[in-house]
Amino acid sequence: MTELDFIDQLKALATHPAARGLADDAAVLPFGRHKLVITHDMMVEDVHFLPNADPTDIAWKLVAVNLSDLAAKGAKPLGILMGYCQTGDDAWDAAFVRGLKEAIGHFCVPLLGGDTVSAGPNGKRTLGLTALGEAKGHIIPARCGAAPGHSIYVTGEIGDAWAGLQIALGKAHAADIETSAALLKAHNRPQPKLDDGRALSSLVSTMMDVSDGLLLDASRIAKASGVNLEIDLDQVPLSVPFKTLFGEGEDARMSAATGGDDYQLLLTASPETVLPINVTRIGQCRPGSGVSLVQKGERIGLPEPLGFVHA
Repeated sequence: MTELDFIDQLKALATHPAARGLADDAAVLPFGRHKLVITHDMMVEDVHFLPNADPTDIAWKLVAVNLSDLAAKGAKPLGILMGYCQTGDDAWDAAFVRGLKEAIGHFCVPLLGGDTVSAGPNGKRTLGLTALGEAKGHIIPARCGAAPGHSIYVTGEIGDAWAGLQIALGKAHAADIETSAALLKAHNRPQPKLDDGRALSSLVSTMMDVSDGLLLDASRIAKASGVNLEIDLDQVPLSVPFKTLFGEGEDARMSAATGGDDYQLLLTASPETVLPINVTRIGQCRPGSGVSLVQKGERIGLPEPLGFVHA
């Protein structure tokens, strides 16, 4: 059974309106005059992080990826609950706690509780975190809502985290320290776009964070909204460090668009909407379904897979 097959079975159980049909980044519950936004993400050793990764970076990333889901709803973080799996490595655990302290201090989000278990000395580290946030207003952005004619935008730049992973894996080597450091930081220490999410949330037709790859996440908006998202590969924004290491040809751009772990915001909005922050227009919603790619005005084939998919 694939991950999607399993989720389809769970959808029959998730009938509460707050669950949004398990087709969104988070659950949304009434919370007084506002909304309570709840999200949960997990990280598994050898799947989401390398065994030799710095535990302080793992702690930071565990917090950041969950707060990124809150950012996509325009929510302000209220607190986190953590599930932690020990393997008997006291030094690793202590370093993780130091990283967690740094992360919750940086993002001003309190640790409220959670659970700890043991996987034994040969077990894989498995980490989970639930983030709670408050969103104001009546409309909380979802993956549905895009319509033909709406423009597609992203915040920031795409591909740096993938590039940092290639360096961490020893598959790429930057000629200068600054390039390497910038790309490794994007991979190890993502920055959830909390301020951007709050600024954009009342103006967009859809919004989600880019976690599994720009193209794969765009396909999720397309499916939820019942439209085609046509993305211009040449317009996908790349950073100077990325271009320094990999260039900006079609192969490099395709790697950036499928690599994942960017935690930028992907959004759609009507073309007359004035957005209050700098974003890059990367395409247009059209009648149809799925995601399509153009380059230099011509339709090009889609890669397989579109992004990171659990086996």
